[in-house]
Amino acid sequence: MEYRHLFWALVPILWLLPSLGWLKMAAWKATAAALFLAAAISLLVFDMPAVHAGGALLEGILLALFPIIWVVVSALFVYRISVASGGMETIRHMLMGLSPDRRMQTLVIAFAFGGFLEAVAGFGTAVAIPAGIMIAMGFEPLLAAVVCLIANTIPVAFGVLGVPVVTLAQVTGMQSGPLSIYTALQLIPLVLVLPVGLVAMTTGSLKAVRGVALPAVLAGAVFGAAQLLVAWRLGPEMPAVIGSICAMLFLVGWARWRPVKDVWRFPGEAADAVRHEKTPRPQILRAWSPFLLVLLLIVVTRAVPFLVPLLARPPFTVHLQTYYGSGGKALAFPLAASGGTLRFISAVVGGMIQRLPPRRIVGVFAETLRISWKSILTILCIVAMAKLMGYSGMVACIAAAFAMTGPLFPFLSPFIGALGTFLTGSDTSSNVLFGGLQKTTAQNLSLSTDWMVAANASGATAGKMISPQSISIAASSTGLSGREGELLRRTLPWCVAYVAVMGVIVWLGAKFLT
Repeated sequence: MEYRHLFWALVPILWLLPSLGWLKMAAWKATAAALFLAAAISLLVFDMPAVHAGGALLEGILLALFPIIWVVVSALFVYRISVASGGMETIRHMLMGLSPDRRMQTLVIAFAFGGFLEAVAGFGTAVAIPAGIMIAMGFEPLLAAVVCLIANTIPVAFGVLGVPVVTLAQVTGMQSGPLSIYTALQLIPLVLVLPVGLVAMTTGSLKAVRGVALPAVLAGAVFGAAQLLVAWRLGPEMPAVIGSICAMLFLVGWARWRPVKDVWRFPGEAADAVRHEKTPRPQILRAWSPFLLVLLLIVVTRAVPFLVPLLARPPFTVHLQTYYGSGGKALAFPLAASGGTLRFISAVVGGMIQRLPPRRIVGVFAETLRISWKSILTILCIVAMAKLMGYSGMVACIAAAFAMTGPLFPFLSPFIGALGTFLTGSDTSSNVLFGGLQKTTAQNLSLSTDWMVAANASGATAGKMISPQSISIAASSTGLSGREGELLRRTLPWCVAYVAVMGVIVWLGAKFLT
């Protein structure tokens, strides 16, 4: 390995550290500069033919547009339809009346409902919305922000209809099925502990956890088991959606049929501090209709036998190849069965069920595109850069260096994923940046590629709680602007512990699977 090539291969990634962290440059500007650097280095240092560089760029742009950007935009569209129709307000009102116990409120709102929002919407909604609800219920803003940041980890791996794992499979040329199963499997130990940790943070005492320890652990078990089962049977789109819904239903049922005897409240808080009237069931069903439609359409298109092969053929699926160099192949674009298409349909139909006029629905979609353009540009640049780095040999050069860590690499692997999310604020972008690196390094070390590539998605969930993007959203949505440093200091120890545990899980699994 030539160290000169290694240095230049690292330049685009090393550029992102100061540009996003210290210079606080807008993500779309920083990634555009990184893309320019990657293009120049691939041509001038790695001697990539210009025609191949152009093909790699075009493949990256197409892959970014579909399915990644299409899924992300349609997910935000569903959420904004729910907000415009008043459905999200109905859901908020319903959640606020479930239990007077602050510990149960944390579990339902931060863990289960926050996980659901990450699974169906992303874009910071899993922090901003639950934290806002908790503050309205009397939680101290700093506590609400920290709890929701730490809760927004496990569901991130399969967030926004599984787009991180779908993207990981596409950028590495691997099957999404095994990646989904291994990602869900790696997250199970942490999902059992996370709810208990959230309650301990809320109360400030491990002793106070005892009153809800059983429903907390069981809620994590329900989430983890449902996520693993769905990943095994249906693939990457629905594990976090169904896992969070199952956890929410479990906690709602527990709060109703086995209410906490010794209700825990904040010191000095009155017993009737939070009281709400029950929400009518028809109103609740209308509020949930866009999300229930997503669930129904995904299950139908993935589970009905005759639809699966039908939707995999033209004109429902289009195959296109733009890169014809070494390793190039045609990409499949499932137009009809895409999670983005199904979610767009759910948003439109759900909006009509919630009595939004067609003109208003069109306006919401236009507004969704308007507020998403920076994220769209960021994703375009990240994916195009990853394709250039992969095809030019830059990723292989970096992987050769990581292979020198030998048996330590499985432990370090989740840290790489967490670094990607810290830099970009996105599990998807982390997978695009480092998925190929994980695969190539695993091959060099004769490790299970499925297990090691999945470790990037799992480890990336840790970086979400400390990424500048997440911290900024948490601060602005809870009235803590200017206190971002305090939020980072409160979440950083949890992040380090989380990713260290994940490193041990991946290391043990690598020894077993090798």
